[in-house]
Amino acid sequence: MQIDNMLLGNNKHMEMETVKANPGEVRGDYVLKIVRSVTNLTAHILIGATVGICVWFGFRNGLPLSATSIHIVLCVIGYQLLMAEAILCLSPDNSWTASYRVIDKKRAHWILQIVGSALAITGSFIKFANKTSHWNSLHGKFALVALVFTCMSLVNGLSSLYSHELRSVIPGNISKISHICFGSIAFAAASTSLCCGFNKHSFTIWATSPLAYTVTAFTTIFTFIVIVSPLINFVKKIRR
Repeated sequence: MQIDNMLLGNNKHMEMETVKANPGEVRGDYVLKIVRSVTNLTAHILIGATVGICVWFGFRNGLPLSATSIHIVLCVIGYQLLMAEAILCLSPDNSWTASYRVIDKKRAHWILQIVGSALAITGSFIKFANKTSHWNSLHGKFALVALVFTCMSLVNGLSSLYSHELRSVIPGNISKISHICFGSIAFAAASTSLCCGFNKHSFTIWATSPLAYTVTAFTTIFTFIVIVSPLINFVKKIRR
């Protein structure tokens, strides 16, 4: 009995020491989680504001929409809304997928990516068909980069999705690393192209220069927030 009491006393003492030894670590993890949640919420707000302004600009002349307006609406919804959410939904701190199982997060990622890519690709080709000269501006050049890497990310995503089944042909880590790389480049290029579009005369006249600078800043901030987690995972996978 005395031995049991001594053991219980020692265990309690050790538990108290553990709690006392790690309050800073626990607090640090909690603060980090709060920061991640706040930045994630900030990204959603900035994405919503930016996409809303761009769609409003696309509908400024009413219906029917011109080829350029359709291009704007489809590409912004495809890239900046759906593909951004496709990346964010994999984060453990993402608000609307926090309670999802890992497999459900992957399904949401795939659905958003496929629909977003389809809209963006369609919007890009509508503009290509409407113009006689292509890729003679920074907006067009970054749009081309985004389009190419979006297509590559879609194809590569299949090998990443079935990495376990294809491990005898393609190492699973390689397909996942390349998918992260292609997707991040595509999204960053799309955001850069959008920022170049904000500098166009038609947008600055409609929105005024201060608003154009504001949405450019919004896009820059949420693009960084969206791709920082994939880039960290990219570095971690390379070091393995």
